[in-house]
Amino acid sequence: MTATAPPAIRPDRQARRPTGPEAEARAAELQAANINPRTGLATDYLNHFNEAIMLLEMIPDMPECAEDFLTWCPLSYYEHFMASNFKARDLAIEAYEAADARVRTEFDNIATAMTLILSAVGTAMREANQDKTRAILAGQAIGWVKPLVALAGGIINGGKEADVENIMASR
Repeated sequence: MTATAPPAIRPDRQARRPTGPEAEARAAELQAANINPRTGLATDYLNHFNEAIMLLEMIPDMPECAEDFLTWCPLSYYEHFMASNFKARDLAIEAYEAADARVRTEFDNIATAMTLILSAVGTAMREANQDKTRAILAGQAIGWVKPLVALAGGIINGGKEADVENIMASR
């Protein structure tokens, strides 16, 4: 379960910010495509992690679902949209490239953490011999990843600095 790096961010895409009516039209275009105009990020990417969580949640009741989880493959933001049927995938990638570098870095760090957790759990599940062990691993992974998905959602939706303590305490 490895992801390839996204293409290099193009600095020329970050430099030009539309203003006036052009900015309003761009914001409307992004919003219509379900991309946050303030952050340039789309929640559709979180579906990739929610799919893994859904599979993990099924393992305690249906141990055979561990095999389904093990077929889950991590994808970068870029890879997710290139592989998706998201109607505005090119716009999503373009908006991501143009996003504020600090916001994008914070978001990417969380996505990387989720990927590392899910990959490590996948490795541990492959080595586990008992369904009970796989169920325990699934529960732990859910407890770690769900708050990170919420944190990533906060960043996508333009939360000032998402409050990690409150998110972690609410799980």
